[in-house]
Amino acid sequence: MEKIMAILYEATHSKIILLLIVLILMDTVFGTIRAIRERQFNSCVGIDGIIRKVSMMVAVLFLIVVDYILGINLIKWVPADVTKWLIIDQLGFAEFIGLICLANEVVSVLKNMTLCGLPVKGLWKRIREWLKKYTTELPDVVEEDGNDK
Repeated sequence: MEKIMAILYEATHSKIILLLIVLILMDTVFGTIRAIRERQFNSCVGIDGIIRKVSMMVAVLFLIVVDYILGINLIKWVPADVTKWLIIDQLGFAEFIGLICLANEVVSVLKNMTLCGLPVKGLWKRIREWLKKYTTELPDVVEEDGNDK
């Protein structure tokens, strides 16, 4: 058990995993603000959102242990225009899945910021369009009038 705790502690120094934790917290905060503003639960503070966030973190925690056991480097699986932004040369399963979760959380955070009235809708749309090249697993679209689709 001590060995697993040491592995998990070391993994918290991964920038990707730390960013994922921060973005999950940001999404929860802005989702809560949005829920208060709209006077109703939404995907961030409802049961589905909590299950999604907990599932992401549990998957990453288990994959940290798998990475330790197997020692695999998946950096070549990441598109070249993404790797130029990364400041790492080792990418295990945990970071790889973390990157996918990061993409989803960035879009969700910007969506919630937009629906809270912050001026980030243009940035949200540009990032969403860029991510469409790599995944179809994106949060719902915000219509021009601010309603979810």
